[in-house]
Amino acid sequence: MINAKQCRAARAWLAWSQDDLAEQSLVSKRAIAGFELEKTVPHDRTLRDLQRAFEDAGLTFQMDGARGIGLQESQENSNLG
Repeated sequence: MINAKQCRAARAWLAWSQDDLAEQSLVSKRAIAGFELEKTVPHDRTLRDLQRAFEDAGLTFQMDGARGIGLQESQENSNLG
């Protein structure tokens, strides 16, 4: 599942505000803000909902355990950024 840095990076890539992400993921803006500031740890379901929203928008997360942030855009959505 995604971490706070990946969430912020994905939002930036898509030029989404926290309101946009809240709308797409059905997660509250308050929960998103707390997560991105690393002040709260969301439930697994919330993390899945956030990741799904980004994936539905065409992003893929690299979850190979390496340190860093990996984002990849699908070919069909390559005109997003």
